Amino acid sequence: MPLTLLLNGQNRTFDALSKSATIEQLVAELGLKTDRVAVEHNGEIAARARWHETPLSEGDRLEVVHFVGGGLDTGPVEGTLPVSL
Repeated sequence: MPLTLLLNGQNRTFDALSKSATIEQLVAELGLKTDRVAVEHNGEIAARARWHETPLSEGDRLEVVHFVGGGLDTGPVEGTLPVSL
């Protein structure tokens, strides 16, 4: 039986996830690398160490952020000050 979640503000139905799915299974279903993802589950940050045991329920609200590295350094943005460490 599919699971419908509110993911990043949009209702999404996951046919491959059962009603007993976990956050870990959702992240895998989305094809994301776990070391580059943060998940907010019903308004609270979900601890990565507990994804495997954190169950999802029909209608849960999730915000999933996938971090991407790299980019082109074009110098300081106008109106900002350079930072020295």
